[in-house]
Amino acid sequence: MNTSILMIAGIALAGVLAGGGLVFGIYRAWSRRRMDSAERIARQVVESAKKEAAAREKEAALKAKELLFQSRSQFEKESRDKRQELKKLEGRIAQKEENLERKVDFLERRDNELKNRESKFEERERGLQAKEKEAEELLENQRQQLQRIAGLTQEEAKRSLLDSLREEAEKEAVQLRRQIETDARDQAEKEAHRIISLAIQRYAADQVSEITVSTVSLPGDEMKGRIIGREGRNIRSFQAATGVDVIVDDTPEVVVLSAFDPVRREVARIALERLISDGRIHPPRIEEIVKKVQEEVELAMKEMGERTAFDVGIHGLKPELIKLLGRLKYRTSYGQNVLDHSREVAYIMGIMAAEIGEDIQTAKKVGLLHDIGKAVDHEIEGPHASIGAALARKFGLPEMVINGIASHHGETEASSVFDVLGQAADAMSAARPGARRESFDAYIKRLERLEQFALSFPGVKKAYAIQAGREIRVMVEPESVDDNGTIQIARGISKKIEAEMDYPGQVKVTAVRESRAVDYAR
Repeated sequence: MNTSILMIAGIALAGVLAGGGLVFGIYRAWSRRRMDSAERIARQVVESAKKEAAAREKEAALKAKELLFQSRSQFEKESRDKRQELKKLEGRIAQKEENLERKVDFLERRDNELKNRESKFEERERGLQAKEKEAEELLENQRQQLQRIAGLTQEEAKRSLLDSLREEAEKEAVQLRRQIETDARDQAEKEAHRIISLAIQRYAADQVSEITVSTVSLPGDEMKGRIIGREGRNIRSFQAATGVDVIVDDTPEVVVLSAFDPVRREVARIALERLISDGRIHPPRIEEIVKKVQEEVELAMKEMGERTAFDVGIHGLKPELIKLLGRLKYRTSYGQNVLDHSREVAYIMGIMAAEIGEDIQTAKKVGLLHDIGKAVDHEIEGPHASIGAALARKFGLPEMVINGIASHHGETEASSVFDVLGQAADAMSAARPGARRESFDAYIKRLERLEQFALSFPGVKKAYAIQAGREIRVMVEPESVDDNGTIQIARGISKKIEAEMDYPGQVKVTAVRESRAVDYAR
């Protein structure tokens, strides 16, 4: 049993050993093939790496050559640019050197010329000093000879010479002034006539003499009693509400309203007419109507001022100034409505300013507002020109406009062309036929005062006011007044009239010096 088992185990062991050798042989053969395959793959990888390295080496060489070429091209281009810039710089430097050389040569020549001139001036100065010394000696000799001949001292001779020179200079000055005035008058009259005629033609407005209405017509005399009321309560209430005196006299069907303030008088007139039309006249109704009419008149003045400023083409005036401008609708001067007169002066000034190339807006402002002081001259003392200038300054108007308002009657000296234009346009508007009227007594007094002004000057023999006071003709004594004195008398009379009289337009002063020689044949 045990022998069998051992045999079997030996047989099995022999089989295992035989199988292991076979397996080992197979494994050895497989390992050899794997090694051969790995060697082939390694050789292929090495060859591929060598080829790729060679290709990359070639590509790197090409890129290096390309970069080298580009760098060389860029360097050559920059070198060419630098060389060109250097050439230009060398050219400019050469040009500057050439200019400097020319300047140096020029300065050297100028220096030489100045040295020559300086030497000549020194020689001339020495010569002038010698001549001056010689002239002083000659003058001293002549002075001594003149003193011996005339028997006068140096101071006396000097005073005599100065007196004669002064007298001669005054005569020449008067003659020269006369010539200048004549030439200027000829040219100025032509240009002034052209401008004034053009302005009048372009503004040919109708002018109607107006006065403020101060009477109210009644439907019958019985209405007077209703206006007065029981124990006069209606008329007292009306006067207290309006500030206007109501005069009820024997004049049939008429009641007279009297007040210095034209606006109050206008309010009273409208209110009384409405009360008469309504028929209900008692204190409460009077106060109601008067208050309503005052508001209407205030609104009407504002609208009239705005419309006037718009028509003339002036904008930006303060509302208070617009309202004062509207008040001029109820103000008259010698029968001429002041608002219409102001509008006309503004148009004329604008036209004349355009003709001489001045600012039209400033001219129109001066013309429109030149009589603004008349809106409150019954409330403030002083000339209306000064009051108007104060109002213009209060409301922030330009200084040129203020001066134009202040000087339009010559109370302030003219300082700009607008002042002169304002005086001319104001005279044109006021002096045209039919523009204004004055009472006969005032007219006669004005003529008499003109003649008295002229006769107050020494050397005046006679004086006549002619052409309705537009001209004063003066006869001087030829024995005591010469031609130059005649000119001075005419100027003095005109200045005195300007300073002391109020008159429309202008007054021409004509001084006449007439010499007669009389002889008889026997």
